[in-house]
Amino acid sequence: MNLSLIVPVYNEQDNLPLLFEAIAESMNALGQTWEVIYVDDGSRDNSLSVLSEQAQKDPEHTRVVSFRRNFGQTAAIAAGLDHSRGEIIVLLDADLQNDPRDIPMLLKKLDEGYDLVSGWRKQRKDNAITRNFPSMMANKIISLVTGVELHDYGCTLKAYRREALEGFRLYGEMHRFIPVFAHSVGARITEVVVNHQPRRFGKTKYGLERTAKVILDLFTVKFLVSFSSKPIYLFGGAGGILMIISAMIMIYLFVRRIFFLVGVTGSPLFQTSVMFFILGFQSMLMGLIAELLVRTYHESQRKPTYTVRAKINLKDD
Repeated sequence: MNLSLIVPVYNEQDNLPLLFEAIAESMNALGQTWEVIYVDDGSRDNSLSVLSEQAQKDPEHTRVVSFRRNFGQTAAIAAGLDHSRGEIIVLLDADLQNDPRDIPMLLKKLDEGYDLVSGWRKQRKDNAITRNFPSMMANKIISLVTGVELHDYGCTLKAYRREALEGFRLYGEMHRFIPVFAHSVGARITEVVVNHQPRRFGKTKYGLERTAKVILDLFTVKFLVSFSSKPIYLFGGAGGILMIISAMIMIYLFVRRIFFLVGVTGSPLFQTSVMFFILGFQSMLMGLIAELLVRTYHESQRKPTYTVRAKINLKDD
């Protein structure tokens, strides 16, 4: 199997027939073996019935995974990955705002040597206040914090080499951070401008609250990417800073006591210094405990601490 398309579906019964036609038109022109895995994320309309009918009409290309309830887009993407067979993975939404005719362009970019090609909705057809502006701010923050500069993390339309998706698992609401995780295992990433269509049927499932979730998830992503293998750098660094501040306050108090005869223990700065020292010491201990947990995780499951892009004159056992 050359190509696997993964399409999360949630209450998109009216859009699905048009999506089937657009995907078939785009894929048949490629001349490759392909499949589409539709993951019904607990839809409450007739989306599952429409998907089942399509699976009967086109059993060669259509696969359907149906959840018992709504688990979210990240879980749907993870399920699609687990059930896909293609060497190349393409993600796209079911609402027809992503244009399947852009898929050949993404694949052509992969052929230039990239491991991940991300779509950029440069001319986005969404509400400017509730969707576009919050998304733009979130993209800038994510790029600044993670060091992976993309204009549009929220665009589902992306193409991946399968090996770029190995080495990490998706959970929670982490699907928008896949490029960050892929970059952490050495993937070469680029982006291309793609078409973005206004929604024809149904309504969007996201609002302003999504931006807040993105910012909160960013803390987790930053920790997992930068400190998951060496947590002592985070906890020990924070603890060291707190202990240095504590020491500076204490030196100030003693200098003031010697030269100006001002009491040390009666000052609130003394309690602050002691509190900072205790917090700093505890933070270092937490870092050591986290180091033990990381070591246990890697050694007990024989998890490698590196990723291999290619092997020359070597064979796997």
